[in-house]
Amino acid sequence: MPVDHAAATLLSAFDNVPDFAKGAVRDLRVRWALEETGRPYCPQYLDAMKPKPEGYRDWQPFGQVPAFDDGTVRLFESGAILLYLGEQDERLLPRDPASRWTATAWLFAALNSVEPALMPIVNLDFFLAGQPGTVEARPAFERMAHRQLKSTEAALEDKEWFAGAFSIADIMMACVLRNVDHTDMLSAYPALSAFKARAEARPAFQRARADQLAGFREPT
Repeated sequence: MPVDHAAATLLSAFDNVPDFAKGAVRDLRVRWALEETGRPYCPQYLDAMKPKPEGYRDWQPFGQVPAFDDGTVRLFESGAILLYLGEQDERLLPRDPASRWTATAWLFAALNSVEPALMPIVNLDFFLAGQPGTVEARPAFERMAHRQLKSTEAALEDKEWFAGAFSIADIMMACVLRNVDHTDMLSAYPALSAFKARAEARPAFQRARADQLAGFREPT
């Protein structure tokens, strides 16, 4: 629920990205968590195509989004922000130690084991499209992606969510899987496909995605 007042949590976001990135920029992960808990926030918009404002790298050292400021802490990196929000609300991170650390492990797995295997596909298909060698390179990267997706599918099995109750692990994993929405890669993994569909059906995800899409302006 974006709001426009100084007391709200600040969240940096882009208001201008290529069409393929709309609905997938990483501030979506934090917006979703905030929507799950009904916590208001105020987007601070930046143009992805232009140099960042003076001082922004003091907040986000890499010039990316999201960056987060709730008046108590200033954070960057979506995983760290989700962990911080989970510490404050058990709807995002279980209090039971076993479930809590399972959720934390799957949050890191999404970022460290799954996303690095999927992002080369995104880079080849969008950022490097048409460049020499991309067509020849893609099968090797597909095999790498499928190895990680197969392992993730096997770990999920018939569970609804990765760590028992819905958590930040599911937010992160669903968002990571959305990186290959432009392909049919997930069709080989019925459990992951069903998991992603359940996650995207949550009203909080729907609101977060709509909020992000509403923030993009027409190119000038």
